[in-house]
This record gives sequence, structure tokens and C-alpha cells, in this order.
Amino acid sequence: MAEGVRPGGTYKTLDEQREVLSPAEVRFEKARQTIGLILGPIAFLIMLLLPLPIEPNQQKLAAILVFTIVYWLSEAIPIPATAVLALALCVLFNVPGVGPNADDSPGDVVYGSFASDTIFLFIGAFIIARAMTVHGLDRRFAFRILSLPGVAKSTYGVIIAFGAIAALLSAVISNTTTAAMLLPIGLGMMGALSGLVKDQSDTDADISRLRFGTALMLMISYAAGVGGLLTPIGTPPNLIGIGFIEEATDIRITFFDWVLTAAPIVLLMFLALCTILILLNKPEIRRISGAEEYVAEERGKLGSVSRGERNTLIVFFVAVALWMLPGVLALPFIAGEESSLYAVVSSRLDEGTVAIIAAVLLFLLPINWSERRFTLNWNEAARIDWGTVILFGCGIVLGTLLSETGLAEVMGTGIADTFGFTSLVLVSAVSAIIAILISETTSNTASATIVVPIVIPIAQAAGLDPLIPALAAVFGASFGFMMPVSTPQNAVVYGSGMIPITKMVRSGIVFDIIGLILIVLLIPIMAGIFLAG
Repeated sequence: MAEGVRPGGTYKTLDEQREVLSPAEVRFEKARQTIGLILGPIAFLIMLLLPLPIEPNQQKLAAILVFTIVYWLSEAIPIPATAVLALALCVLFNVPGVGPNADDSPGDVVYGSFASDTIFLFIGAFIIARAMTVHGLDRRFAFRILSLPGVAKSTYGVIIAFGAIAALLSAVISNTTTAAMLLPIGLGMMGALSGLVKDQSDTDADISRLRFGTALMLMISYAAGVGGLLTPIGTPPNLIGIGFIEEATDIRITFFDWVLTAAPIVLLMFLALCTILILLNKPEIRRISGAEEYVAEERGKLGSVSRGERNTLIVFFVAVALWMLPGVLALPFIAGEESSLYAVVSSRLDEGTVAIIAAVLLFLLPINWSERRFTLNWNEAARIDWGTVILFGCGIVLGTLLSETGLAEVMGTGIADTFGFTSLVLVSAVSAIIAILISETTSNTASATIVVPIVIPIAQAAGLDPLIPALAAVFGASFGFMMPVSTPQNAVVYGSGMIPITKMVRSGIVFDIIGLILIVLLIPIMAGIFLAG
């Protein structure tokens, strides 16, 4: 879902990343941050003072956006800090253009846009995900999948099973939390199996040199990124894209609609991922013995299902059922989109409201009533990733200002006229490529925030349906597979010491290309079926 390795914190400082970066990578990161720190204000002043043929408020917002993008790409300061600084600059320079006698101040207009119901969807979903990790429900799920008959006997089966676990978990909890949780399980299995692999293949017992280990670690990271696309709450770019699409096109994408649209794409991406990783990092042996015993031992340590796990599972299913209810009622053979029942339910049970109601249930369902201990307490819930919540809210505000000032339309028309975009496929491909490239160097949330609000007016200026290019950018923003610093989950698994950088880059490039092809080919088909009109 959200990025972030530490509870309550997404964005790690360079000092915190040194343990997973090589000296050359540390030098590169220092140079990137230093250059960005200086270049950002310079770019801001140049854009602000250039004699551009646009309105003053549009030029001020353009200058702020250029500054923000430079700081996001360079991570000169933490990305959420840049986001809130951008809002402060919008108020300082009166980007909304509020007059001195108006009832609202520039601050009321800018910060008021922060109160989106999608923000509350983020918060509620993060709290539910937090309960899963607090009570170990995610870990129990992982070992349950690994204990399925025959899975642990084959190296291929173990790799694919870890990928399936990562993909399914990341659809509802943080991509990085998923990777961080699965990493020690994967390392434990590698430790238990390294001697067995050596005995059966005459390979050096050092598990860090096994291709099996490389494939397993990469699968954990990459599958988490792919699985995050499955649901609207799976990763922040999904909700960012949904928000911008709804604002620009009046197309409302429900939880149910998104899952139906994304599921076939995610499935094919996952199958491609399994094929690519196994072909490029072919395990030393096919079949192993002893793995099932290890899984059974670890599963036994979990004990019986706790009251907290049961309560969390109940809350999760309540949330999913309510999220999907409007979509189910919209089906013609149930009630239909024109029915009063659908109108009432869809207007009252929006995703944000459902998320908050479900999250609050965690504070009501008791674990021990006599001691007044409940499924989750506030100290545990407060450790969600507030950095991503802030970044998302700021992204909504900047996107709104782009539209209201007319800058988005100016940019879209200018780019469309300059490059002569006339093909929906071409615009979608360019959108996905730009989003992928940006996500290789910075947060996928920042990538979506930068690309989606620009892509929509480009498509509109070219006379094309903006839905498809916007979705292509959203999916592309979740692709960042080449470098350890591309995504937090990449950094997590790279820190295992089992992934040579050359193999990460090679595997990442191949999957980026395959993913791009799947995005361009499949999104128009699936969106045409489930999201048209």
C-alpha cells in the first residue's frame, strides 16, 4: 500500500540507507541531493521571472511546481516536507488569486482542498493494515500459503508462492511492510535450505551466492509492487489517479470497478514476473527436501489463531464487503445504476466513510473485555505512514490548483500541439514511460502526482479520452524495479546481500519493458469493459 520501512516513517535519510547502499551509490545519492538542494530555488526563480505568455497565477504555480519536482526527484529534503512547503508557497504567492476583500483567504482555499474523503480512505485503510501486522495476521497468511501441499518441495514453487503471498498482501497492506515481513521468512528458509541445496547441486553453501536466493528476494520486492495495483488502497498512486480522473472526467471509479479492471492486468503481470525471474535467475536445483519441515515448524510457533487476529479479519471483510457493495448493487440484475437503492448506498457509503467506520471497529472489538483491551490502541494506530498521507493530500491540492488556474489546460494544449499527439496508444505509452522513469528515481506517489494531472489535459487537448493515459501513468508509477533506491521494498531486499546490483538492474529493465507493453495493451481493453461511460 504505502511506502515506508519504519512504523510511522516512509522516507529514510541517507544515513539510514547506508547499510544497503554501496559507497558509489552513497556518493551518487549525496551528489543528487546536493544538486537538487541548489537547483530547486534557481529553477523556481527562473520560471517565476521568465516572460512567459501565461497568466500571473499560472506562472507562479508553474514556478512552484518546477521547484517541487526538482526537490522530489532529488529528495533534497524529505518528500512530504517538500509537499507541504509547496502548499505554503501557494499561499504565500496567492496562487488561487483570492482578493483582499474576499470571505476566504488564500490559506483557506489551498488548505481547504486538503479535506478530501480519499484522505480518510487512506487513513482508515492504513489503520486496518496496521492491525494486521500488529497481530501477525499477515505472517500467518504467509506460512499458510507456504504449507500448501507440494509448494515447499520445489524451488520454483517456493519462489512463486512467495510472489503470490507478496502480491496478495500488498493489495491491502504496505508494499514495503509486505517486503519487510517476508524478508526474514525468506532468509530463514534460505538458511535452512542452503545445506540441502549444496548437497544436491554441489554449489557453495554461501546462501548469498545462490541464484535461488536472488530470484526469491527479487520476487518478494517485485511481486509486492505488482500486487499493490490490485485494489484502490493497494498503493498511493492508485488513489491519486482515481482522484484526478474523477475531478477531470466525472468518471467515478469504485472499489469494485477498480478490482475488476486491474485483476486481469495484475495476473498477467505476475505470470510475466514469475517467468522473467526464473529464466534470468534459474535456481541451482528444481526439487528440495526439508523445506516442508521448516515451514511446519515455523507455522507451529504461531500457535492458534488469536482473538486479535479474528477481530482484524472480521473488520477487514466488513470493509471489503462495504467497499464492493455499491458496485454489486450497480449490476443490472441486482438493482442497477438508476435505482434509488444504488443512489443512496453509493452516496452514503463512499470509500472514505467505510474505511473510517471499519477502522473504528478495531477500537471497539475487545481482546479482553475485563481488562478493557481492544483489537488496536491509539499508540499502535498512530504509527501508520503519515508521510504518505500528507504527500497524498498535498498532491490533491496541487492537482486542484493546476485545474482551477487553467495551467493544466495550457500545459496539455502546448505539449499536444508541440508533439502532435493524435494516437491514444502513443499518449498512453508516453505517459507510462515517463511515470516509470520518474519512479525509478523517486517515490511512486510523487511520480503519480507529477504525471497524472499533466497527462489528462494533454489527452483532452488532443481530443482523446484522458481515462486511458491517466490509468497508464498510474500503473507506470508503481514500476520501479531497476535500482535499490527505486522503491523502499527494493532497498529492503537488497539489504539481504543476496542480490548483485547487476542482476537487479537486468531483471528490472526486462520487467519494466514487459510491464509497459502489458499496460499499453491491456488497460484500454479492461477500462473499456468496466469503466467506460
